[in-house]
Amino acid sequence: MDDATAAPAPAPLLSVVTPTYNESENIPILVDEIHAALDGIPHEIVVADDDSPDGTWEVAEKLAVTDPTIRVMRRFHDKGLSAAVLDGMSVARGQYLAVIDADLQHDPAALPKMLDAVRAGADVCVGSRSTEGGGYGDWSASRRFVSWVATLIARVLLRVPASDPMSGFFVISEQAYARTAPSINPRGFKILLEFIGRNRGLTVAEVGYTFRNREHGETKLNGSVIRSYLLGVAELRLGRQVDPVFLLYVLVGIVGLGVNSLVFTIAEAFGVPRITTGLNDAVDPIEGSFVISVMVSIFVLFVLNNEFTFWEERYRGWKLAPAFGVFFLMSLVGTLVHVAVFKYLQSIGLLLSVLGTDWSRVAQNLIGATVALVVNWYLNSTYLWRRRQR
Repeated sequence: MDDATAAPAPAPLLSVVTPTYNESENIPILVDEIHAALDGIPHEIVVADDDSPDGTWEVAEKLAVTDPTIRVMRRFHDKGLSAAVLDGMSVARGQYLAVIDADLQHDPAALPKMLDAVRAGADVCVGSRSTEGGGYGDWSASRRFVSWVATLIARVLLRVPASDPMSGFFVISEQAYARTAPSINPRGFKILLEFIGRNRGLTVAEVGYTFRNREHGETKLNGSVIRSYLLGVAELRLGRQVDPVFLLYVLVGIVGLGVNSLVFTIAEAFGVPRITTGLNDAVDPIEGSFVISVMVSIFVLFVLNNEFTFWEERYRGWKLAPAFGVFFLMSLVGTLVHVAVFKYLQSIGLLLSVLGTDWSRVAQNLIGATVALVVNWYLNSTYLWRRRQR
C-alpha cells in the first residue's frame, strides 16, 4: 500500500473517505463538489484506490500536489469496497468520518447536515434515499424492487434501525468507529450494514438525499452483488461459525427442488411412461417423470451453483463442458440416493393416507431430493469447485 500525501494540513474536523476503482473521470468532479459542500468546515479527502487500471490513483495524486487536503492510498492487497473504506478510515485524522462513493451518485451537499446530526449526538448519520427529502432518482421499477427486497431482508433479519441500510453514504464519529471497527468483516458487502449490524448500540440518524445517475465510468453492479449481499447478511445474522456458502448452496438447492417438483408434476400430468433399465430389479421400473425431473434439475443446479454459489471459482468458456460432466457424474451418485429414498418411501406409503396418491409421491420425491442435496454438497464442494481454490 502506497500513501502518497502532500504536506500535512491542520487536523480536520471531518475526513471524507472515498473508495475508488476506475473512477479517473469522476474523482476531480467529486473533489470539487466536496470542497464546495464543506466550504468553511475543516476537512480532508482520503482516496482509497484499489490500484485502478485507469489510473484513478494517479489522477488523485496529481490533484494532491496542489491540494493538501487530499490524501491518496494506492492499495495492492485485500482489494474490495469495504476493505478500502476501512483502510481509509484507519489513516483518517478527523473527529468525524464520512464515506461517499466516487461515482457521483451520492450528493456531497448532504454532508453538512449529516455532520451536524452526528455532532448533535448520533453515532452514525445515514444519507438515506428512503426518508423524508430522499429519493431514488431515475431508478427503474425493477431496480427499486430489488433494493426494497434487500432493505426488507436487512431490517427483518438484522433489525437495523435505518430506513436505507443499503446506503454507502454515511458519517460516523471517530469514537463509534473505534468501538466497532475491530469486529468489522473487511469482506462485508455493505460497510454501513457492517457497522450498524454488528454494533446494535449505535444511535442512528438519517438525512434525505436524492440518488444521482452515474455519468462517467461503468457501474460496479454485476452478477455477484446479490450473492455478496446474501453472504453478508448470513454472516451478520448467524456469525462466522456457519459457512454462508453452504447456505447459498441450500438456497440454490431449494430452487432446484422447486424445479424438480414442478417438472415431475407436469410430467406426471402428461402420463410419461415408466422406464425399465434392466440394470437393477430393485429400482426398476423407474418413473419416466422422475428421470425427466432429475435431468432438468441437474442442469439448473449446475448453472446456478456455477454462477451464484461458487462465483469466485466459477468455470468459463470451454471449461464449462468438462465441469458439467463432472457435476453430472457426481449428481448421479446423489440421484442413486434420491432413487433409493424415493422408492423406500413409496414402499412404506409415507403420507399416502394424508395427501393421496399423487401428492404423496410429490412429497416423497422432495424428501429424496433433499437427502441427495446433502450428498451432492459434500461431493461438489470437496472435488469440483473447492479443488479449483487450492
